[in-house]
Amino acid sequence: MPTIQDFEATGKTEVNPLREGLTRRKNPDPCSIVLFGASGDLTRRKLLPALYNLGRDGLLPSKLAIVGFARRPKSDEEFREEMLEAVRDNARLYDESDPLWDEFARSIFYHAAAFEELEGFGSLSERLERLERELGLPANRLFYLATAPNQFSTIVKALGKVGLVPPPGTAGGWRRVVVEKPFGRDLASARALNRELREVLDENQIFRIDHYLGKETVQNLLALRFANGIFEPLWNQKYVDHVQITAAESLGIEGRGGYYEQAGALRDMVQNHMLQVLSLVAMEPPVANEANAIRDEKVKVLRAIRRIRPEEVDRFVVRGQYGPGLVLGERVPGYREEVGVLPDSRTETFVALRLAIESWRWAGVPFLLRSGKRLPKRVTEVCIQFRTPPLHLFGEDTASSVAPNALVINVQPDEGVSLRFGAKVPGPDLQVRQVKMEFRYGTSFGTPTPEAYERLLLDAMAGDPTLFTRSDEVEAAWTLVTDILNGWERFGKDPYQYPAGTWGPQEADRLFEGTAGSWRRL
Repeated sequence: MPTIQDFEATGKTEVNPLREGLTRRKNPDPCSIVLFGASGDLTRRKLLPALYNLGRDGLLPSKLAIVGFARRPKSDEEFREEMLEAVRDNARLYDESDPLWDEFARSIFYHAAAFEELEGFGSLSERLERLERELGLPANRLFYLATAPNQFSTIVKALGKVGLVPPPGTAGGWRRVVVEKPFGRDLASARALNRELREVLDENQIFRIDHYLGKETVQNLLALRFANGIFEPLWNQKYVDHVQITAAESLGIEGRGGYYEQAGALRDMVQNHMLQVLSLVAMEPPVANEANAIRDEKVKVLRAIRRIRPEEVDRFVVRGQYGPGLVLGERVPGYREEVGVLPDSRTETFVALRLAIESWRWAGVPFLLRSGKRLPKRVTEVCIQFRTPPLHLFGEDTASSVAPNALVINVQPDEGVSLRFGAKVPGPDLQVRQVKMEFRYGTSFGTPTPEAYERLLLDAMAGDPTLFTRSDEVEAAWTLVTDILNGWERFGKDPYQYPAGTWGPQEADRLFEGTAGSWRRL
């Protein structure tokens, strides 16, 4: 695999400005990566392009083998051709004239077998040993489960049975397993999956991935809070009126009716992505910039969220379902008209929650979360809205028209941070109008930010679990969400209907009762 020096020798001097900081840390040790589900969409759209981008940035190990594992028979060369097409279509840094692909492709291999057949794992073990001898690789192996959730336990048990994951403490290279979401569908199933994985693996070998945590702006929450003396002193109930977290999508279910009927917005977005973001916003300062110190503080936040009793679910949670409407000028069908969806479905495509964190820092500060499909635009953001100061000095018009100060962290698509504050309008009169100061990653650093999977794959190879979810985090999040699911089952009303292309049902507005704000119209 080419090194940074190899790329510089080609005369290509335009490199990612973030690269200098990233490459100060040691590149991961040489290893083999096995991608279970190699024929799937995740491998094609995200994983192989991310590995290629890391190669372009000189961040891959000096030696590497990538082995795709799937049922369909094909040769190494056929798989490489498929992955070249995937990289052309999806890689952030692909350049037809760059010689990197030929070098990169020589590290890609394919192994055909079924997940249910133990013989296929035995032959995979032999294949890896042969590749390690031929390529001079140590026995360091990263197994990535890019498969349906019902295959997670099957694959890990097979890895253990054939010795691909030897018992903890066994001499040899490291073994790590990356597990995609969803990690369970309720608290009981998440606990069961944790037990099954730990029968084969130590907790420090399990990397539960949430791609939101790989986004630069989500990671920037820690820097924004703890590297700036102007924000952290205000980050508490004395100065903050409420916190809004929005994850909106303009797309519908994209032909995944069967999956979405079993998931819904609460399981699909809130349990993992949104609660992870909330925990970073609300956590206490960790004692060190170290994985367990950071994850300890996140778990404390999740455990401090006041649980919603089943009988009060309609008071603190609003669920909706999109009907026919217009999105970006195009007429789209309602959810119940989508393929694979029941005509009387009660599955939510929109959910809004009002959560309370029962801690000294956040006592009395509502955290308002919303996520939905077929909303007017795709946007994810965090808004910290501060309390309204006394504005009577500037007259009644100003007091009623100037919005409170707000700090907004834009996660996607336009990564950045903005601060809303009041300023005097030029002229002889003392008039105040709200203005914004903005920081944008693209304009400040002059380059697109790396894809989330690039950072997460790099960390998994390096053995850094900071941005991965620990078992107690998973179970704490599912505890909250399972209470809501039980409440809907026992006491919940049918989802409120909202036209596609709007910001969800109006009933969600009542969650702001007692605050100085409303849902942001983004």
